[in-house]
Amino acid sequence: MKKYPRIEEYKTVAIRLLLAYIFYTIARVLFYFYNSSLIKVDSVMDFLKLCYHGLTFDTTTILYVNGLFILMSIIPLLYNTKKHFQKFLFYLYFATNLVAYATNFIDFIYYRYTFSRSTRASLDTLENESNKLLLLFDFLVHFWDVFLWFFLLAYFWIFLYKKTKVHQKTEIPNPKYFGFSILSFLLIVTLCIGGIRGDFKKSTRPINILDASRYVTNVSQSDVVLNTPFSIIRTWNTNTFQKVNLLPKAQVDSLLVPIKQYSNNPAAKPNIVIFILESFGREYCGAFNKGKNIPDYEGYTPFVDSLANHSLIFTNAYANGWKSIHGMSSIIAGIPSFQNAFTSSPYPKQKIESLVSVLKTQGYDTSFFHGAPNGSMGFLGFGNILGYDHYYGKTEYNNDADFDGVWGIWDEPFFQYFNKTLSKKQQPFMATLFSVSSHEPYKVPEKYEGKFPTGKVNINESIGYTDYSLKQFFTAAKKQSWYKNTIFVLVADHGNTIAYEEYRKEFNKNTVPILFFSPDEKYVGVNNDWAQQIDIYPTLLDMIGYQKPFRSWGRSLISDKQVAPFVIKYGSNRYQFMSGDYICTFDGKKAIGFYYANDKAMKNNLITKRNVVMDLLELRCKAFVQDYMDRIIDKRLTTVK
Repeated sequence: MKKYPRIEEYKTVAIRLLLAYIFYTIARVLFYFYNSSLIKVDSVMDFLKLCYHGLTFDTTTILYVNGLFILMSIIPLLYNTKKHFQKFLFYLYFATNLVAYATNFIDFIYYRYTFSRSTRASLDTLENESNKLLLLFDFLVHFWDVFLWFFLLAYFWIFLYKKTKVHQKTEIPNPKYFGFSILSFLLIVTLCIGGIRGDFKKSTRPINILDASRYVTNVSQSDVVLNTPFSIIRTWNTNTFQKVNLLPKAQVDSLLVPIKQYSNNPAAKPNIVIFILESFGREYCGAFNKGKNIPDYEGYTPFVDSLANHSLIFTNAYANGWKSIHGMSSIIAGIPSFQNAFTSSPYPKQKIESLVSVLKTQGYDTSFFHGAPNGSMGFLGFGNILGYDHYYGKTEYNNDADFDGVWGIWDEPFFQYFNKTLSKKQQPFMATLFSVSSHEPYKVPEKYEGKFPTGKVNINESIGYTDYSLKQFFTAAKKQSWYKNTIFVLVADHGNTIAYEEYRKEFNKNTVPILFFSPDEKYVGVNNDWAQQIDIYPTLLDMIGYQKPFRSWGRSLISDKQVAPFVIKYGSNRYQFMSGDYICTFDGKKAIGFYYANDKAMKNNLITKRNVVMDLLELRCKAFVQDYMDRIIDKRLTTVK
């Protein structure tokens, strides 16, 4: 002890934080006890596993809530052990912890009405109530047992805390005291950052609500893994999801047609294989830039360009978000992301009609492949919500010799694994692969260094490698029996590093290639109409002849006559609605700009010269935003009208 100053203080802080873990676990057990009829858990062992995984989310919450307490406990003030300072820490600790802890108890009861942990949106709902005291009294009377649990546990928590005393000591300022304190401070802060994020891996982003679904067999179990203060913290600044009343519902439905139904093709059950290519922006693909007259243009996708000659391609297509998980929700579920991501909002854990759910009703086996560590990017969690039958990640690949050292398995070997796994499946199947290698730090395997052009920007070489990996995949897949009965889709999740001025223009940001290929070349051609990721889901259902109604904000790119081609995305803090000859910018309530479709740089705002066509564009934008918010908030992401 004498050799290392302040060891007793650090041990006491650790014990006090450990108490928080214990009481959060008790709250988790009680949460399940009150809601066991709504959450299916098969065995005690399964429940213990959920509690174990919940520790990760508890860590984030406890470190957030106790950040100031930890800071004040470890900074070298010389009087940290004094009675008055320890008393200050006591009040700071419980003022923050008990407020956060109490929110868990609200969900003992509230969960049965919302079927999810409370979020910032729940607090926003409460703000609109004028009778808060009456509601609190009613809650107290009807659910007195919940209050009793809270006060009993709070009492025992305080009792145990007081047992963790720090002996008062007069510190003498010296280099040893401050040197050890500073080193300890840096170590503790580093550990706290990792705890708040969920891990130290570069390949993952800080955990959010979606990640709880990684560890469950039934989506409702994710609420056992979570804790309520975590859900509130993670959605504190993400709830831009608010209803707007801009148009009558009948007008919304006529302008938007949110429930689609097609009967243009005979029913068939081809396999569907979707490649979502990381950062594979439209700029990099030669076949999608013909006739654009970009000075000194170079493409880096010779295989995709050759495949495009035998495919139906859309050269004016856009991403409906700006992150990888946004691409997944847009492409597979037809749900775009605007100011904030749908998947990071308070609302992703609900029944979602998607390509996965519809194809499963048609007997399709569904699977998702991503060569990164399982759970990376939130794909596993969202995949479980959508209902994929299988998830294949770095764990299932099970060969770290092919790990790129940063993100995941190199594309070429993982694409071959994709082919081999599909070849063992019973048809029909629907499989989605999200590639890895065309991502920062933009490396290629050592054996391929120098093989692909380095190009004008840092990503070009790795784009060439992913293109080569696709070529190797198709070469192998052609030999399989399922190949000829398959529709292939190639699309990017979003754009990336820009080399050409044309793609720096505001209305040309986040453009993507969209390609449909079938070996029988049923769908071939170049289409220059507006297209977007959310169109892929309805287009595929049209292609297989699915004739029942389904929810979709997108449109079939091969036959839809009810809704004119359009794109909606978010950029520069405004919605951007593109259709016909114009682009409308929209602040959420009204149009703030109109531009010609070829004015991608926003040079000439036509709002003072608006006409009936522009007026209709504004109405369509209002309809989209209103229906989007209504359906997501009311949990109507199905054919329910």
